[in-house]
Amino acid sequence: MGAIFVLAILAMGIVSLFYTPCDPNAMDMTKRLSGPSRSHWLGTDQFGRDLFSRIMCGALNSILVGWVAVGIGLILGVFLGSLAAFWRESWKDEGIMRLIDVLYGFPAVLSAILITSVLGPGILNSMIAIGIFNIPIFARLTRGASLSVWERDYVVSARAIGQKNPAIIWSTILPNIRSTLIVQATIQFAFAILAEAALSYLGLGTQPPQASWGRMLSEAQTFMEIAPGLAIFPGVAIALAVLGFNLLGDGLRDLWDPRLSARLPSSLRGPRGEGGGLDA
Repeated sequence: MGAIFVLAILAMGIVSLFYTPCDPNAMDMTKRLSGPSRSHWLGTDQFGRDLFSRIMCGALNSILVGWVAVGIGLILGVFLGSLAAFWRESWKDEGIMRLIDVLYGFPAVLSAILITSVLGPGILNSMIAIGIFNIPIFARLTRGASLSVWERDYVVSARAIGQKNPAIIWSTILPNIRSTLIVQATIQFAFAILAEAALSYLGLGTQPPQASWGRMLSEAQTFMEIAPGLAIFPGVAIALAVLGFNLLGDGLRDLWDPRLSARLPSSLRGPRGEGGGLDA
C-alpha cells in the first residue's frame, strides 16, 4: 500500500514535467473559485488557476525537496557516523557525537525556520535547512549499526590480510548496514515532505508562482467556507504522501529484519525464513 501511494506521487510529479491539464500558473478571473468540471477536474483557486495542475506541480517540488534534503543528511550523516564508529571510544568519536547531539537538540521545524529566516525564503534554503536536521539522525544510526559490524569475524579477517580501513568501511561496513539506512531514508523522506509543506505554509519555503502544497493550504484559509476543496485536495495529497513513505519504510523494515520477517507470509520470506533472502 505504501509503495502504491509513493509510486502515484512520483508518477504525478514526473508527468508534470511534460504535461498538465492546464497551465498551472495561468489565471482566469472569470472562473475563480469554480468547482470541479470537465475542464478543471478539481476546480480552480482564487486566481482562476487549475487546482489539479498545481497539485501535480506541487508533487514535483515535494519530491525534489525530499530527495535533496534526505541526500544531504544521508551523505554527511553516514560519513560522520562511519568516522565515529571507526574512532570508537576515543576523543574524536566523542567530539563528533557531541556535535551531533547539538544539532539534534534543536527541534526540526524550529531549526528550519531559523535557517530560512537567516538565509532567506526559497526552495533551495528549505532543502538545506531540512537536510541539516537529517544529518544527526543518519549519523547516530550509522554509528550504532557500524559498531556491531566492526566486531564481526569477516571484518577482523579483512584487517588481518592488510585491507585498508577506508576500503573496509566502503566494501564491508556500509553494505552490511545498507538496508537499515534505506529504511531510515524512506521515513525521513516523509518528514521532509511534511517539513517543506510547513515551511511553505509559513511563507518560508517554495515561493510563488511555484506551486507548493503547503502554500496552497495557507492561501486556502480565507476561502474555506465557499471553496473547501482548496484546502482539502492539497491536504489529502500531503497526507497520502507522508502516509505512503511511512508505510513503505515500515514494510521494508519488516521485510529486511530477520526477527520481523518470520511473521511474513512464506511467499515473502527467503530461504531459511530470512526476509527476502537478503544476507546480513
